[in-house]
Amino acid sequence: MIDCFDDTVRSKIDAAERIWLFLDYDGTLADFAPTPDDIFPDADLIELLTALVRQPRLRVAVVSGRRLAHIQQLVPVPGILLAGTYGLEMQHTDGTLVHRLPLDDVRPTVDAVKQRWAAALGGHSGFFLEDKGWTLAIHAKDAEPETGPRVLAAAEQAARLLLRDAPPDRFRILGGDRFLELGPTIAHKGETVNHLLDACAWPGALPVYLGDDDKDEEAFAEIVAAGGLALVVAATPRPTRATCRLESPQATRRWLATLLT
Repeated sequence: MIDCFDDTVRSKIDAAERIWLFLDYDGTLADFAPTPDDIFPDADLIELLTALVRQPRLRVAVVSGRRLAHIQQLVPVPGILLAGTYGLEMQHTDGTLVHRLPLDDVRPTVDAVKQRWAAALGGHSGFFLEDKGWTLAIHAKDAEPETGPRVLAAAEQAARLLLRDAPPDRFRILGGDRFLELGPTIAHKGETVNHLLDACAWPGALPVYLGDDDKDEEAFAEIVAAGGLALVVAATPRPTRATCRLESPQATRRWLATLLT
């Protein structure tokens, strides 16, 4: 896979009349926080994003799995579209707030799963249960290696049993590295990108997506299909739908800074 600073990538950027940037946050723009509830605004990053959004040729959106309230604190930059919880809740560039699914439609199922998951985690250390309103996640990165997979497997089985009584195709279960999440089917970065490209069309714009994990891979597929560029942030090469690779959030910032020249 080529480096994102390669001339072939730069030539496509230079040829674009406009560029629509879609940016993941954790692992892409910034290093991961100790827990999902830790919020550490980064002054240098805020300055960079502010400079980007002031460029007439650029449009900027942050698309994150974090809840919108967290992204609003991390990216207090006027003129950026913020999409939290994989795009279920958004703040448009004019400040308008949009919920793409009523919370009341999903909360009874989320509450039922939360009760089961809290019981499954009881007595085990190293787990973090995150309630994001529309979705519910278990983070197990600090769990014991022999305990984490077993507890996550039991939690997934309990959720799937409860989902038998939910409306068909309303929810899905997301996996990942020491991670499990239950959420509505439209909590999907690829679907969110397609929604924004359609609902907020910007003729002549090259879509460019930067992300680091399997949820971003869903967006990569849609961006590449639309003729855009997908940049994966990964310390080492791995299988991906992305066009090119950046090795770290610090490299992401250096690449984004090239758009200011």
